[in-house]
Amino acid sequence: MAIENPTRDEIGKILKKAKRIAVVGLSDNPERTSYSVSEAMKEAGYDIIPVNPNVDEVFGVRAVGSLKDIDGHVDIVNIFRRSEYLPDLAKEFDEIDADVFWAQLGVENEEAYRFLKDRGHTVIMNRCIKVEHSLTR
Repeated sequence: MAIENPTRDEIGKILKKAKRIAVVGLSDNPERTSYSVSEAMKEAGYDIIPVNPNVDEVFGVRAVGSLKDIDGHVDIVNIFRRSEYLPDLAKEFDEIDADVFWAQLGVENEEAYRFLKDRGHTVIMNRCIKVEHSLTR
């Protein structure tokens, strides 16, 4: 089974509806891609929840250690971790109330994709949320 992302039109609808983005692997280092991408999404009006056990806070928001530590609904889980971590993150994602599993550009894993699709989840892999957002405005 090949990884099939939603169409650009569907991605645009997802981004218009979404409000809260949990960012797994969000660094507090402004030099890192996760920081600059998440900062752009924050400036576009999204609530960013840092998910990283190794930082205290990012953008003045207290970081949580895992997806399970987030209070309330999450619209998008945006992942900045290497592809081999996706199967475990997919299992954790399946246990919380979130709408979209989004792996950043260069990150994809067929096992995680199949696991999530078999459970009816929306999955986007190997796409940059900042780029998609700029294309769908």
